[in-house]
Amino acid sequence: MSGAREHRFGAHSALLCLPSDAAQLLLLAHGAGAGMRHPFLEAVAGALARRRVATLRFEFPYQAGGSRRPDPRPVLVASLCEAFEEAVRIAGALPLFAGGKSLGGRMTSHAAAEGRIEAARGLVFFGFPLHAAGKPGVERAAHLGAVRQPMLFLQGTRDTLADLTLLAPICEKLGARARLHVVEGADHGFHVLKRSGRSDAEVIEELADRVAAFAVEVD
Repeated sequence: MSGAREHRFGAHSALLCLPSDAAQLLLLAHGAGAGMRHPFLEAVAGALARRRVATLRFEFPYQAGGSRRPDPRPVLVASLCEAFEEAVRIAGALPLFAGGKSLGGRMTSHAAAEGRIEAARGLVFFGFPLHAAGKPGVERAAHLGAVRQPMLFLQGTRDTLADLTLLAPICEKLGARARLHVVEGADHGFHVLKRSGRSDAEVIEELADRVAAFAVEVD
């Protein structure tokens, strides 16, 4: 485990990775199909820790209860807001950011659009799920105009849940609030093909570099 330790708050189980020289803290929510211990999140947390970005991961209720079916959006958003309040407590004077992988990122954006995580300096989306696979659309982005914080979208060119020809114009419309970082050859899980000449580990380092730079930019 990437220097993370078990952490609990309320009814939530969580993982806190807090390097001694931390400069920022990121609340990192998991995706729909895997929990906070997923190898991708483990790798991201470790890479961010090496860049002085602490992370707090937590389980949504359905995942903690052993279900594969995500909770309704109000439940997910409420759970994320509870975790955010704990992150506020942990962060103290550290600048605080919020985001997550796929579903976790989308729930973060809904919480922000509702004005429920105003202490977040910025939002980070690891593979924003703009639409279902094979069903291009932009309805899931309708609420982003209400988000007041800077947003960083990290998206792969092979991501079947985010057609870049749809996402790029959305980011442009959001103006200075949105930054789109495209990872060449990566899919929704940020895996790259062997023939790309790159490894998944190298992609993780690229993502961590961009998140750390974003944290400094908007701090």
